[in-house]
Amino acid sequence: MAEKQFDVIVIGAGPGGYVAAIRAAQLGLKAAVVEREHLGGICLNWGCIPTKAMLRSSEVFHLMHRAKEFGLKADGIGYDLNAVVKRSRDVAKQLSGGVGHLLKKNKVTVIMGEATLPAKGKVSVKTDKGTEELAAKHIILATGARARELPGLEADGDLVWTYKHALQPPRMPKKLLVIGSGAIGIEFASFYNTLGCDTTVVEVMDRVLPVEDAEISAFAKKSFVKQGMKIMEKAMVKQLDRGKGKVTAHIETGDKVEKQEFDTVISAVGIVGNVEGLNLEGLGVKVDRTHVVTDEYCRTGVDGLYAIGDIAGAPWLAHKASHEGVMVAEMIAGGHPHPVKPESIAGCTYCHPQVASVGYTEAKAKELGYDIKVGHFPFIGNGKAIALGEQEGMIKTVFDAKTGELLGAHMVGAEVTELIQGYVVGRQLETTEEDLMNTVFPHPTLSEMMHEAVLDAYGRAIHF
Repeated sequence: MAEKQFDVIVIGAGPGGYVAAIRAAQLGLKAAVVEREHLGGICLNWGCIPTKAMLRSSEVFHLMHRAKEFGLKADGIGYDLNAVVKRSRDVAKQLSGGVGHLLKKNKVTVIMGEATLPAKGKVSVKTDKGTEELAAKHIILATGARARELPGLEADGDLVWTYKHALQPPRMPKKLLVIGSGAIGIEFASFYNTLGCDTTVVEVMDRVLPVEDAEISAFAKKSFVKQGMKIMEKAMVKQLDRGKGKVTAHIETGDKVEKQEFDTVISAVGIVGNVEGLNLEGLGVKVDRTHVVTDEYCRTGVDGLYAIGDIAGAPWLAHKASHEGVMVAEMIAGGHPHPVKPESIAGCTYCHPQVASVGYTEAKAKELGYDIKVGHFPFIGNGKAIALGEQEGMIKTVFDAKTGELLGAHMVGAEVTELIQGYVVGRQLETTEEDLMNTVFPHPTLSEMMHEAVLDAYGRAIHF
């Protein structure tokens, strides 16, 4: 069977892969994308999108319980877990279908199957109809990642779940243990806790949401505890004894081990890159702890082979993958794009309250030797936040005292995952504190707090 020739072949159709293929096609390149499971990858089907749909249901449920505060009446408040899950799956399905439409519209060839790279510039795909041989001068690896499984804590879909099981729960947990308090762990903890589940979160680091600024972590923890969550920091689940309908967790804190009983455990202890079965070693690709080693332009060191998104390492974010996909496609087409800077990529966590950040934390900025100015502004000082009934939260800014450069911004509270983009744009445009102070923010909006948090760093806050 003759091999099919392309300019670019992308392996993996997640938010990195399908975007890379579409951009390559827009630039006049003949592009193909190979996907073994479903278009849109984990993000659309089992990650970002369906979790947000579920979290929206829990948020509305939470608000219904607060109806009286808003002068409203709501009686007999309840939920139907199957209906919540069905809505989440329908949202994912709608978007996955949309990706198929976009690829078709841009004339990208889609091949469903499992890919391997037998030699440089060659891709062999095992499909249900047999094997297809493809060739291209440029190949982009966008195979993503999967949940890390720790020995003894492996998921079984019944008592111990990964994110996939948690998105299609066989039942509503009564007493839940969440191992890991990164974005995935804390979002599921937030969802199930809001629906009335007795939730405990165990984090091995000294604080929840460990990648966030310490003040934001502390604020978020306070909110979670107020909502009834139990948080165990500097703790480790050493063992799970599985019984009939129950799990006994051995949790180590300091030098003591305590046993606690749960009916469900969600393991959210990080991810591992999908590097197996591709013949990367045979091609001379360097793999470090399940991630492909690349330079700032996502080049692997093997001529014509690139790696983007989760397989290429942190930050493990869909928007980083998409942006890298565009950058690589433009480079292949002869352009000169800027490399993606990890510290300019915002991280968003959709727990209740939401958490969002970009750039350096206060501790990181100090560690890097910056002389800094730090500003804060609380939600309680903002008219719109009070009108919304969302007074819990704060915004924090970190500036270089010498140049006025915005080094970082950190937020916790309602809708901060939308607000953060203002600071992201500011950083991209190399804004200074003066530019931000001279910007007129509309009133009444939550965004006014972004202005005040800048003013506060320079001792000029008006409403606080």
